[in-house]
Amino acid sequence: DTVEAYAPGFRASVLGRQILSPKGLERKFGLVGGDIMHGNMSLDQLWSARPILGHGAYRGPLKGLYMCGAGSHPGGGVTGAPGHNCAAEVLAERGMLKRIFG
Repeated sequence: DTVEAYAPGFRASVLGRQILSPKGLERKFGLVGGDIMHGNMSLDQLWSARPILGHGAYRGPLKGLYMCGAGSHPGGGVTGAPGHNCAAEVLAERGMLKRIFG
């Protein structure tokens, strides 16, 4: 109703909808606990501790493995920030850009 009030005709453009519970998100997309942020956004899951302490700055446990999804700093949402930051780290590692972390 709120969207329809600001965008008349929107309701008629909706072809369908799907509502998923956290358990449904886990089953359908593999999101543990239905968590779209790939880890609780608590103090132990922020900055260099994301996704786990020791593997921040977008580097994985294997040489050449980089992480740039919702489990990386600054977290999920539709910002593109984890991918942007990861790309900057890859370029810096190859001497093509000034390093932004570490």
